[in-house]
Amino acid sequence: MREQVLWRKISRIVLLLSVRLEISPERALNLFYETNVCAMLHDSRYGLHLMSDTYIINDVLRELQDKQ
Repeated sequence: MREQVLWRKISRIVLLLSVRLEISPERALNLFYETNVCAMLHDSRYGLHLMSDTYIINDVLRELQDKQ
């Protein structure tokens, strides 16, 4: 059950990311999985799974911006 909830959260995040960056969901998925935020989301010790989707998107965007 827990994994299903996480996958749904990731789906929402990826779709929001694609809208915010005006890119395809496939590209957004690839970008998301290259981030440290994604790794932290999969590790329950960080508690990121408890944060709102918008909070996580902002972290992803900040990380992507820092990489440029």
